[in-house]
This record gives sequence, C-alpha cells and structure tokens, in this order.
Amino acid sequence: MGRRAVKKRKRRTAEEIRERLLQAAREQFKAKGYAGATTAAIAKRADVAEMQMFRYFSSKADLFRAAIFTPLTAHFRAFNAMHMPKAIDERSIGERARLYMTELQSFLGEHSKMLITLLVAQAYAEPALGTEVNGLQSYFAEGAALMSARAARSSHIDPATIVRVAFAALLGCITYKEQLFPNAAANEAAIDEAITEFILTALAPHSDLGSTGGGRA
Repeated sequence: MGRRAVKKRKRRTAEEIRERLLQAAREQFKAKGYAGATTAAIAKRADVAEMQMFRYFSSKADLFRAAIFTPLTAHFRAFNAMHMPKAIDERSIGERARLYMTELQSFLGEHSKMLITLLVAQAYAEPALGTEVNGLQSYFAEGAALMSARAARSSHIDPATIVRVAFAALLGCITYKEQLFPNAAANEAAIDEAITEFILTALAPHSDLGSTGGGRA
C-alpha cells in the first residue's frame, strides 16, 4: 500500500498570524460585543490555537485595544489632519463646514460599527480597556477650537459641548439609518443632506456656518 501524501500547510509568518487574529477579533467584537466575544471563538475564526494567540495578545482586553482602539485612533488622527488644518483657506466658512460634515458622515458610516462596539464596551465599565480613544478626544478638542475660531459670533454654549452633541446626533442618525428611514422613505442623498442641514444649523444658528453664501431672509 502506498502512503497517502499529507499536504503540509504553508508556514505562516508572525505578521500573518497577528493580522488574522486582529481581523477575526474585529469581526467577533462587532458581532458579539466585548462581553459576548470569546478568545476561543476568535482563535477558531483565525485558525490559530488559542494558546498561540496569547503569545501575541496577553488578554482579551489587550486584543480589543489592538483590534478596535488602535485603528479607530489612527482613523480619527488621519481625519483630523485632513480636515482641521491650522491655516484657514479662502473658501467661505459655510463651504468648508459643509464639506467637512459631508465627509464626516462618510467617515462615520465606514467606522460606525467599530465605534459603537467601543462605546458599548466602555459603557459596561471594563476597567482593563481604558477610557479614551485618543483620536476621538483630539477630534473633540480640535473641533471645539476650530468652531470657536471660525464662528461669526460667540455662543453662550461651550463649543466643546456643542461639538460632542453634534457628533452624537450624527453618529445616531448614521447608525440607525435603516430603522429611522425604513422602506426607502427617503433616498440616501436626501437623508445625508437633511442630516447635514440639521447639524450645521444646530452648530451655528447665529453665524454663516449653515450657509454656503446664498442669501437667506
């Protein structure tokens, strides 16, 4: 009898194993939440032994930080760098604000599940997770500074509070868009435009942020 050939699996690099674990972790955390996801399920999805997984990440909290915190912070930093320059260009405040809100909607639409996963995990006070996404905190701080510098008139409401409220409203609209607008009650473009108008009007009712230059009574 001839020996049956045993196909050997290609040896994976440490980088490949780590990336498989991170991808599996993102999928599990988004689907199950921090509490519901298990290291066993993550390891199985990544096709990696659970014992081997702990050579790369010391705990579930450590894996969560690497899979969710780190990329989300990087995304926010990149967004901040692109949309919050120190110099003010020649475009009107309204044009810049409208472009910013449109692209922030796109950004949150792409990363909302990751952000919600993080916020829910922190809501249940997992002490090992830490308390902040640095990029998000930078976004709030820089957004408040930007708003203060560009507003035509001062507001009696703290800009930092307004920025956070606007962010929460925008995230809520995007996250629950299907529930809020069932059965194609409005097309995507109309929904996005309505959200933009609402946020811009709320942010600056006494400035030109809500206007692109056209006259309003």
